[in-house]
Order: sequence, then structure tokens, then C-alpha cells
Amino acid sequence: MKPTLVAGELNLDYILSGVNELPVHGGEILANGFRQTPGSSSMICAMGLARLGNPVRFAGRTGRDERGDACVAALAEAGIDTRGVARDSALATGATVVLSGAHDRALVTFPGAIGALKADDIDDDVLAGAGHLHVSSYFLQTGMQSGLATLFERARMAGVTTSLDPGFDPAQAWAGDWQALLSHLDVFLPNEIEACAIAGHRDASEALHVLSKHGARVVIKRGAGGCIALDDDRQVQVPAFLSTVVDTTGAGDSFDAGFLHAWLRGMGLVPALRWASACGSLSTRGVGGTTAQATQGEVRVLLEATP
Repeated sequence: MKPTLVAGELNLDYILSGVNELPVHGGEILANGFRQTPGSSSMICAMGLARLGNPVRFAGRTGRDERGDACVAALAEAGIDTRGVARDSALATGATVVLSGAHDRALVTFPGAIGALKADDIDDDVLAGAGHLHVSSYFLQTGMQSGLATLFERARMAGVTTSLDPGFDPAQAWAGDWQALLSHLDVFLPNEIEACAIAGHRDASEALHVLSKHGARVVIKRGAGGCIALDDDRQVQVPAFLSTVVDTTGAGDSFDAGFLHAWLRGMGLVPALRWASACGSLSTRGVGGTTAQATQGEVRVLLEATP
């Protein structure tokens, strides 16, 4: 297979686990665990794809600092081509503090270099040889926003398929030229909150139909509620797989990796959704977004055990 090019942000996650209530100013709460892991939606998806056996290249920017060193080393250790990662001593690599509870997590992010990557940085030479282009964290990657639709259009003209996970908007404005983006996009991978906010509807099914009108394959992640997509005009729902949840950090990004792995191999919609749901569920077995990501063998065992 041609490699998947992931163009995105790089940062470390500092995960405090066992946090089932949020702190307030002037107060203090306790966590029962701490771990530093590779972070960022883009990086977790890239490492999930590599874990499943896909060739992956990464394009991004980091500072010339210890966090940047750790990010690049983690990608390289996963077998990911890091030649597209630019190091800049004028930048500070980002970091996210994850407050992880039994059923959900809250994030506090220092963006650092996250907004430094621009769509123009992904030129024809960077695209050359790629089979697919994936971008995550639209709202955090401020440098990518203005040129992203054009980048997707250039990729399509080069025969490269595309996907986007918008991520959460910290400003909760959800602004963007979504009609243009979706019209140049092959796969759109929001979660339920993101899809409803972008579409302007409270109901995920309504949001699915609204967003799907612009041409992209829309897959909405619903956490423990599984996922939904449209097969022609018929809504398809695939449940989540039952698992003992240790930490949900990055589960949506591992879901993306599972879906793209199957979709790029020409599997049907439902099998691709099942691969995605399996990868998302299996990733919650460990602390952090990358420590328990699934192999192909583990996914197949789970799928065979759950018809």
C-alpha cells in the first residue's frame, strides 16, 4: 500500500488518572495515577495506523526541545517516517494535561507549535507517493485552516484520498467553510458533539444527514453508543464493543485509524465501522492514547468473538 500521510500536531500528554471530578480554582483534588505518553489527535491516529501495519508518514512542526525530541522519537519507534517533521528552535512543542475519569476525560492544552503548520507546507513533494492524507484537530491547527480546502482539492487532483477529524473547538464557535471542506473531502470523522455543533442540530442523526449532503462520507463517533453513518440514504449503526475501560484518552483517534485501515483496503461500510469501533474500544485498555492500541490480530479476534 502507498503510505498514509498524516499532517498535524505533535505534543505530549500528561495523564492524571482516577480523576472523577474536576478541580475548582482555590481547591485541590487527587489523582491515583500519572503517565506521560505521546499525545495529539494526529499523532495518536498515526501511531494507531502504524500499529495496524500501515505505512505512515508524518508532516508537522515541533520545537527543538525535550517534548519535541520525545514526539519524534515515539513516531520513529513506531516505524513512522518523520522526515516531514520540521524542528524550529523558535517554537515550543505543545502539551496537554488529561484529567481522566472512569467514563470520560477533560483536557487542558498548551498549543505551542500546534498552530505553526500551514497547508502550504504540504506541497506536491510532500504529497508525492502518498495514497491518503489525514488531518486532525482542525480547530487547534489554526495555521492549516485557511488553506485546508485547497490542500484537499490538490490531494484529490493528485489521486490522494483525504480524511478529517475536526476535534473539539475550545472557543466553541465551530466556525469554518464546512461546505467547501466537505465537498473536497472523502471521509469526515467527528464525534457526536462536534457533528451536532458543526451542523447546527441537536440530534446526531439529523447532523449526519445535513453533513452528508456535501459529498464526504460522514462517520459520527458516539462513544459508548457506537457510531453511525449513511449507506446511501439509510442510516447504519454499529455498537461499541464492551471492554473494561481504563482510560478513554485518544479512543476516537484510534477509531479513526481502524476505520481508515479498513476503508483504504476496500472493505464495505459496516466492516469498516466494526474495525473502527474495535480499535477505539481496545485502545481504552491502557492509560494514554497509544499504550494499548490494537494490532490486526487483536481486532480480528474481537470481531470473530462478536458477530
